Amino acid sequence: MKPTDTRNPEYYHKVVDCQYACPAHTPVPEYIRKIAAEKYTEAYMINWESNVFPGILGRTCDRPCEPACRRGRVEEEPVAICRLKRVAADQKGDVQSLMPQAPFPPNGKKIALIGGGPASLTVARDLAPLGYEIHLFDEQIAGGGMMRSQIPAFRLPEEVLNEEVGYILNMGIHTQFLTYVASLKKVLDADYDAVFIGTGAPKGRDLPKLPGRKEGDAQIHIGIEWLASVAFEHVNKIGRKVIVLGGGNTAMDCCRTSRRLGGEEVKVVVRSPFKDMKASPWEKEDAQHEDVTILDNHVPQSFEVENGVLKGMKFQKVNAHYDQNGKRKLVPTGEPDVFIPADEVLIAIGQENSFPWIERDIGLDFDEWGMPVVDQTTFQSTHPKVFFGGDAAFGPENVITAVAHGHQAAVSMHLYCQGKDPHQRPAPFTKLFSTKMGIHEWSYDSPVTNDQRYLVPQAEKSLTLLDRRKEVELGFDPPTGYKEAQRCLNCDVQTDFTADRCIECDACMDICPTSCITFTTNEAEEDRLREKLLVPAENKSQDLLVSKPLKTGRVMVKDEDVCLHCGLCAERCPTSAWDMQQFLYSVTKAENL
Repeated sequence: MKPTDTRNPEYYHKVVDCQYACPAHTPVPEYIRKIAAEKYTEAYMINWESNVFPGILGRTCDRPCEPACRRGRVEEEPVAICRLKRVAADQKGDVQSLMPQAPFPPNGKKIALIGGGPASLTVARDLAPLGYEIHLFDEQIAGGGMMRSQIPAFRLPEEVLNEEVGYILNMGIHTQFLTYVASLKKVLDADYDAVFIGTGAPKGRDLPKLPGRKEGDAQIHIGIEWLASVAFEHVNKIGRKVIVLGGGNTAMDCCRTSRRLGGEEVKVVVRSPFKDMKASPWEKEDAQHEDVTILDNHVPQSFEVENGVLKGMKFQKVNAHYDQNGKRKLVPTGEPDVFIPADEVLIAIGQENSFPWIERDIGLDFDEWGMPVVDQTTFQSTHPKVFFGGDAAFGPENVITAVAHGHQAAVSMHLYCQGKDPHQRPAPFTKLFSTKMGIHEWSYDSPVTNDQRYLVPQAEKSLTLLDRRKEVELGFDPPTGYKEAQRCLNCDVQTDFTADRCIECDACMDICPTSCITFTTNEAEEDRLREKLLVPAENKSQDLLVSKPLKTGRVMVKDEDVCLHCGLCAERCPTSAWDMQQFLYSVTKAENL
């Protein structure tokens, strides 16, 4: 194999598994070290630069970073990355003065943002300091989009939402709330230089053909609409017996909210096996902790209605069968249908996009599923002035993905408004620098110890179920946050190898705790080389570090997948062929253009 090009900005980025897995590419180890040093304000601002909503995401993020965490290769549980973000937010102090301060010198360009959710707010945050006049339209009473209408207050307190949305709106954004945009053509005719659409996926899926659906309509509700009605205080109670259909996070929010509004017997009923439910594991755990029953392998057959009153639902029991490719098929068990009594039913089986307000004759193309045709790199539609992001771009995702879309759309809009090609995007900013302070000292904590994940405390269930606004999770206090932060393996501090200095003494190979270093003859095929390592490198999703040929003709090969970044190889090396170098990766933003 050819020697690895470690100066390719994406090589070491991929090795920082948590940052690589984050859609916004937040420099996770960097802000965790700040928390361990009690530099909470700095930790918050590192987050704010990348993910915009540290306090919100520290409570509600889907945590794609955590399954990727390298600590999970040493112990069962990854670092509590998400909840550490909340530690920074809870302890941040005054950060407003560290943010861009309006008013900004105008650049003569005007932008319209349709929808006030995380994607639109991210665009506003990136473009306002560059002098754009920004007009935000949203039909809700305040900014936040579906973070406000669909995330219950017991998970996301309103004051946290208002604070972090306010940081952006205070940048001189012109807001028009309680305003429904009924025509994109009229917006385009209003002489905006560019338009961003971040309206989410506002339409909840229904079961219109299921028997009894029409007759029981008064007691059957679409989950996301019902959550919004609760959030805006149009609904404050529910029946004693509740069925929630669906297995995603919205279903978990529905069932837990039901428990707070009078639901005594709340059952989540899902078609799939429990392990296949789309809800995050912690969301399922929290629901069960609050006495919600989850019934899997039940397929809805009918709503049972008597004299116009919903009595419950019938379900067919099934088993899941998987073929050799892992594709699932639900097979009826042959048992009689199961009747489950209910006073009300919440349908939370998914969300869809809805664009009735976008005319089909303005040069903006839609695909066969009714989704806009959007460039996945630039987020530009077939109408050059119109950009999409968040759930409106490619379908339902999550807050952190919407933020990532917003950053990239802002880059494209800035380039477009400057008369440049949105595809001509600068590379991300990277930096690699040594962390050595002495002969055997590093500027980061390197020892790898066994350290189980710390539990996030929760308020008493007897109190939280009485008040839908009472936050359940209490967050880490600073001492526990410090201990959890110390579990981070500092994966952004890389093992940088200089072949010309290596004398092939094998000291690094001997001391490596995971046997990830091997000196061997090279191979033309990667699979063959992977098999020859001291411990075969089986995870092909992570790369091999392959050196230039050494004096003996061998090469040094390191399996990046199992390396713990402990620095023992660099400490042991007598010639400094190994060095621990911190890698900084920053995604290109509009301000960098």
